[in-house]
Amino acid sequence: MKLKLIPIAALLAAALASPTALAQKKYDQGASDKEVLVGHINPYSGPASGYGTIGRSIAAYLKKVNEEGGVNGRQINMITYDDGYSPPKTVEMARKLVEQDKVLLIFQPLGTPPNSAIHKYMNAKKVPHLFVATGATKWNDPKAFPWTMGWQPNYQTEAKIYAQHILKTKPNAKIAVLYQNDDYGKDYLKGFHDGLGAKAKTMIVKEASYEVTDPTVDSQMAQLQASGADTFFNITTPKFAAQAVRKAWDSGWKPVHYLNNVSIGVGSVLKPAGLEKSIGLITTSYLKDPTDPQWKDDAAMIGWTAFMKKYYAEGDLTDSFNVYGYAVAKTLVQTIKQAGNDLTRANVMKQAASLRNFEVDVLLPGIKINTSGTDFAPIESVQLSRFDGTTWVRFGEVMGK
Repeated sequence: MKLKLIPIAALLAAALASPTALAQKKYDQGASDKEVLVGHINPYSGPASGYGTIGRSIAAYLKKVNEEGGVNGRQINMITYDDGYSPPKTVEMARKLVEQDKVLLIFQPLGTPPNSAIHKYMNAKKVPHLFVATGATKWNDPKAFPWTMGWQPNYQTEAKIYAQHILKTKPNAKIAVLYQNDDYGKDYLKGFHDGLGAKAKTMIVKEASYEVTDPTVDSQMAQLQASGADTFFNITTPKFAAQAVRKAWDSGWKPVHYLNNVSIGVGSVLKPAGLEKSIGLITTSYLKDPTDPQWKDDAAMIGWTAFMKKYYAEGDLTDSFNVYGYAVAKTLVQTIKQAGNDLTRANVMKQAASLRNFEVDVLLPGIKINTSGTDFAPIESVQLSRFDGTTWVRFGEVMGK
């Protein structure tokens, strides 16, 4: 019997084609040996266009990563669409990304109403709805919505911290509240009521809401000022935050003014409002502020500034939203890195839920990212800050988990 010699190359090909070899790499739609395709939705236009810089800073960071070789040898390519902060448009864009562009996941879609509109769709499709750009409490519900995860501290916790600070420093305060009339505003409002507890009924003397389609909040501010309130909780997105800060000052109303964290950008909110008109505002912080001189020699912020100058030169170096985009993009890169060669949607979510003491260098000292299969809230610590006319100055201890 004559033996047939098989070339080495053929043996290698057979080995690579074996089930064991193929099992080393797993891909779902949107992933391959060469790339990871990521979808993104952001309001580059419309009433929340101040957040557009977040999408641009994320794209800039991913460009940097790709130029440096990508992640595990793969390029992270992001397709980003403008939804104008309109939930019906968000639905349209999400469907396009999943069903036509065939992305592996949708990353950082912005806003509570827009994300609420695609919440059930993303989970029904079993597509990662990852690190959404909203602090609504409902994103931390892995049992009911295992494909959706938040990133920033949640709104109810933030609002409770303001309430606790008021109870401690001004227990007889007369409080006025301005809030956006949607899930975003109501989530903050609930946390604030919960934080004040039984005293909410007597301490809150006036609440006024506005619609995202309103041109201004001038009439609401007049109502709140007329209430006689000496404390003001401002639950607004950037355009309306700037209006409210400016209107309070111009009308001579000088309450203790708490501004929600999602609208604290010096470049995008406080400069348009007027820096001198913003003095004394109180908020919470979890990111290093680019206007804070204490970070002048900080290696992380030096690195961020160099990144901005090279990859997003037109971006505002005083805008904390650009630090935010950089930080959340780093979290995505870490998740994809941990996924290795198993780039299935299920494993992406598994890795997103397996971040252990992950340090993003532009987060405040002591704040780390932690997630688990039962905890989809990556950042749960903040620190109070007060604006001094130039920068946000932190005070007190880091609070939260």
